[in-house]
Formats: sequence, C-alpha cells, structure tokens
Amino acid sequence: MAIPDYQTLMLPVLKFASDEKEHTIHDTVEFLADQFNLTREERKELLPSGHQEVFFNRVGWARTYLKSAGLLETPKRGVFKITERGKKILQTNPLEISNKHLLQFEEFKEFKTRRKKREENSEDIIEQTKTPEEAFEIAYENLRNELANDVLEHLKKCDPNLFEKIVIEVLVKMGYGGSLRDAGKAIGKSGDEGIDGIIKEDRLGLDIIYVQAKRWGNTVGRPEIQKFAGALQGQRAKKGIFITTSNFSKDAIDFASKIDSKIILIDGEQLADYMIDFNVGVNNTFVYELKKIDLDYFVEE
Repeated sequence: MAIPDYQTLMLPVLKFASDEKEHTIHDTVEFLADQFNLTREERKELLPSGHQEVFFNRVGWARTYLKSAGLLETPKRGVFKITERGKKILQTNPLEISNKHLLQFEEFKEFKTRRKKREENSEDIIEQTKTPEEAFEIAYENLRNELANDVLEHLKKCDPNLFEKIVIEVLVKMGYGGSLRDAGKAIGKSGDEGIDGIIKEDRLGLDIIYVQAKRWGNTVGRPEIQKFAGALQGQRAKKGIFITTSNFSKDAIDFASKIDSKIILIDGEQLADYMIDFNVGVNNTFVYELKKIDLDYFVEE
C-alpha cells in the first residue's frame, strides 16, 4: 500500500495516545508502520533531500497539527500525550480527523494563520496530502528538473569548443584533471582512435583517465562504446569516461558493465545534473534557509 498522508495519520496518532501515557515520535512511527503494514522499503523511503524518512516526517506533522489544535500536549521535551480535548474527540468515534475538522478550534485557526493565511477553500492537493517539507521539496524538484531541461537544451545547441570547455570544467570541479589549465591542455589534443582527451585522475597525476565527449542527438550504441574500449586497450588504459548530450542504448550500458576496462557513461541528463550540482553554467537566484527550533536553547540550566 502507499504511504498514508499526514491527515490520514492524525486519527491513528490520537488513538495511539489514548492510553494517556507519554509517547515519543519514534515509538509512534514504529507502531503505526506496523499498523499500516508498511514494507521495509516504504518505511525507509526518503524525502527528495534524503535527510528524513517520508513516513517519519508525516507522522511528525500529524502530531504537530494535533498539538496545534490542543488534542495533544508536550509535557516535556521529546514526548507527547493526549489532552482532555483529545479524549473528548475520540469519544465521538470520528471516522477521520482532517484539517477541516481541526478548524473548529481557535488554536488551530491561529496556527494556520501563522503558517500562511489562505482562503477557506483554496487549499490545493499538495496542501491536503503533503507535509510542508514535502511540498517544498516537490516544488524544488520541479524547478530543478526545469533547469536541467534548459541546461541540456543549451548543451545540445552550443558550439563544440564550448561543449569541450564545459566538459573540462565539470570534470575538474568533480575533482579530476588537476587544474583547469592542466585539463585544458590535455582535452582535445589526442584524437586518437576514438579518444578525445586525457585528464589526470587526481591533482598528483597518479593515474590518467581517457575521455570521449560527443555532442550528439542520437542514442549512443554499443559500437561506439566498443570502439572507445578498443582505444583504451590500445593505450593500455583501464579507465575512461564517455560523455554525451544524448543517451546510451541498453546494449551499450550492458557492454560497458561487463568489460575489464572501467568505462563510466554520462548521458545528457546526468551531465546537466552535474552542471547544476557543481555550479557550471548556472547561478543562484534565491537561497532559502530551512530552520528548526533549538529546544536546548529553551532549557534553563
């Protein structure tokens, strides 16, 4: 089954606290994961940032919303328990608890207003089913995907010399090639049987890597990778990088994975992602800082 959204989790969280004992968020997550029969993969699924499990995040926000409505309280750091109001809500045997149900409480209305004032019926599907972190990260991923598409389109249209320069800069910023000056001397100088350039594996030049860079529109097939592998053997080399603005066929990928030489295949989408990750051809427009409460600050020593 799919991981339940935070609103679906609000009633189970409140019921879990109905024993009037103090509970931690970790205990709650474990109990509800079993209750919803989540698989190991679903329990470990991460937010796009990779910093937190999706289910943990949603349970946490279900607790936050219930607390904001006065149905739960936090008697001390790291634990929560049900309130009298929460017990009264459970006595009505609700089928669910959602944001709309919680709007009957003034505390929750104030909480929502503090987050962002909206028209009563204007909440979109992301607000209804996603936690704030998920909504933020989904928006970020959409913007990043649009940027990657723009970067790739420009790569496909750019001058061959500029493409060569971009490849050099990406590899150097990833830690290969020594300096831009050293890599610039090596790339584009060979032209030897399918090899476009040679770069150092590290700044000391303990090993070298052969590079092939193709600004292509068509899929790169097995024959091209075989030719590159043959060129590596001719140089008694064991490491190579094949970069293209298009993609690789399944046969090409399978061939590269089975041969003795280590050939890394970087397609257009990966190259665009590397350019974004290492700030090649892109720049920052806005920087948003996500902060959380420092609970230790509010503990009197």
